[in-house]
Amino acid sequence: MNAILSVVGHDTVGILAAVASKCSAHKANVNDVKQTIIDDFFAMFMIINIDKLDIDFNDFVDEMTSLGKEKKLEIHCMHEDIFNLMHKI
Repeated sequence: MNAILSVVGHDTVGILAAVASKCSAHKANVNDVKQTIIDDFFAMFMIINIDKLDIDFNDFVDEMTSLGKEKKLEIHCMHEDIFNLMHKI
């Protein structure tokens, strides 16, 4: 199973590293990353595999949200099933 992770905020050094490190710490594998910088704003989407996650998914979401607050970013993590249902026509 996968999850979709989005990150938005002012560009600073180490955003990708911090998010990827948190994923790695809980055994979530980063499958794909798309990122861009528009003026001074950073935007990134990640697809992460959560099959081997070592904590409950909701706890992982809370940790990612906390990381976002710590780094002054908006970080949202959504299970792929929910994402797909939200975007189904």
